[in-house]
Amino acid sequence: MPSEKMVPLDGETQKKRVCYFFDSDVGGFHYGPGHPMKPTRIRMCHSLVMNYGLYKKMEIFRAKPATKREMTQFHSDEYVDFLSRITPSNMNSFVKEQHKYNVGDDCPVFDGLFEYCSISAGGSMEGAARLSRDKCDIAVNWAGGLHHAKKSEASGFCYVNDIVLGILELLRYHTRVLYIDIDVHHGDGVEEAFYTTDRVMTVSFHKYGEYFPGTGELRDVGVMKGKYYALNFPLRDGISDENYKSVFEPVISQVMQSYDPSAIVLQCGTDSLSGDKLGCLNLSMRGHANCVKFVKSFNKPLLLLGGGGYTMRNVSRAWAFETGLAAGVELGPEIPANEYYEYFGPDYELDVKSSNADDLNTPAYLDRVKRIVLENLRHAGGPPSVQMSDIPSMPIDAELEDPNADEDLIEPNERRPMRLLDSRIQADGELSDSDDEGEGGRRDHASKRDKDTEERNGKSHKYAIGGGGILNSSGLNIHGAGPGGHTTAVRILSHSSADPNVMDVDSPSTESNSAGSESLPPANGKTNGAAMDSTASTPGPVSSAASTNGNAVEQPADDKMVVDTTS
Repeated sequence: MPSEKMVPLDGETQKKRVCYFFDSDVGGFHYGPGHPMKPTRIRMCHSLVMNYGLYKKMEIFRAKPATKREMTQFHSDEYVDFLSRITPSNMNSFVKEQHKYNVGDDCPVFDGLFEYCSISAGGSMEGAARLSRDKCDIAVNWAGGLHHAKKSEASGFCYVNDIVLGILELLRYHTRVLYIDIDVHHGDGVEEAFYTTDRVMTVSFHKYGEYFPGTGELRDVGVMKGKYYALNFPLRDGISDENYKSVFEPVISQVMQSYDPSAIVLQCGTDSLSGDKLGCLNLSMRGHANCVKFVKSFNKPLLLLGGGGYTMRNVSRAWAFETGLAAGVELGPEIPANEYYEYFGPDYELDVKSSNADDLNTPAYLDRVKRIVLENLRHAGGPPSVQMSDIPSMPIDAELEDPNADEDLIEPNERRPMRLLDSRIQADGELSDSDDEGEGGRRDHASKRDKDTEERNGKSHKYAIGGGGILNSSGLNIHGAGPGGHTTAVRILSHSSADPNVMDVDSPSTESNSAGSESLPPANGKTNGAAMDSTASTPGPVSSAASTNGNAVEQPADDKMVVDTTS
């Protein structure tokens, strides 16, 4: 019998409403050959999220991409205009501007650059807007977290600072916002944006000392009204889970007590994990996820964002696990079949272990730094007061006030009311054949009528489930990464057929899209059966591509792989 995919968290006193943002287009962008930043990692994470069944626990949205006007709430008009105009084919006409805006080496020009920035920023802004309007308790946008981008400059693989745009949206409703950064690199772009204000406190735990971006010294605490509202905790190489926890939890606890924010933004850069291609810390997946769990325990509106992370199989594992924590469950150790399954070998387990690297952060060093950080926090005094004012009106307000404005234009006999789609979070303890097939060790999902027909025809079909069958990814079209177009190795998990040497696998119908070719539900609200993730080799339910303009996705019925076990 297969192991449980999801286990409810112990001590979870209050179930959180989670909004999860994903745009299927994000996996198609590519920074260029040899570049360590690979947007495909977000799609790898999403594939795990869907195949673990987490879509039953939360609402999934495709955010409206951010417009140029929305981006200019932080970035300069000239810089945003430059990003929207430059392409690989015309970049030779923008040599001067590329130098001015630091676009070139770390931040290359690639096809769809502006669309990529729009997707990233749109998810963070809409997540913040939904939190502010009490439409959810936790908003997740793994395509966000690009914390190095400046007002008029790209930096560190980041072009548009979605975090600053998201915080600005939160500040329209919240008096104080806390920003926490657990990326291995210092969150310099966010700190710089709010360096002179006390309405945002920035707390960054990062590697410091001859390391990009070179900022984030212990003495950098903010200026003017923002003095002592920027906290930096510089770390040395190889910090372990225990040592990280020993400084993270006391500092954040004291920050929460002293600053009393009404909303929190947590940047979950996974380059602080052990084995990252660009990182030098030594956190395990659980050590990293402990930060999410701890911050969640304060029961404040929480915006979870992505960030760095350059070993793709580890990034996707950690973010999928943390998505589960946000939704109140712990994911099981065995990775389910998914379109990127071969990336997770040889153990195919949901874990990133610490290495035996030396921890250069001595207890004496950590105690001294912690003492100084807490002293800086005491200088800030209690929570700053904010004068009440009217909430400024923005275009996103109209979008969220009536997200179904177009519904009346759809043929009444064809449309599906939005309330039905929004209510498709599976209730605890709910079981139904359509939602639960492929889970719990059920060996035969055929109806009695189907079995009678098969027996008359002299055939007996069995359906592949999580614990059995042959997974063949040779038919997958993996878009943007991996050995796309090549036949990949077939891994035999286990099966219970009488004669393992005689096995015929029926292909799914040609109406199903292959992986990498997502389609949106059309305007009439119907889906065409196209699944967001691989259905050719994925047992269990999968979700259709996220809908546009912040509408929840529809989850179609299962698309099973049929195995003929007779000669």
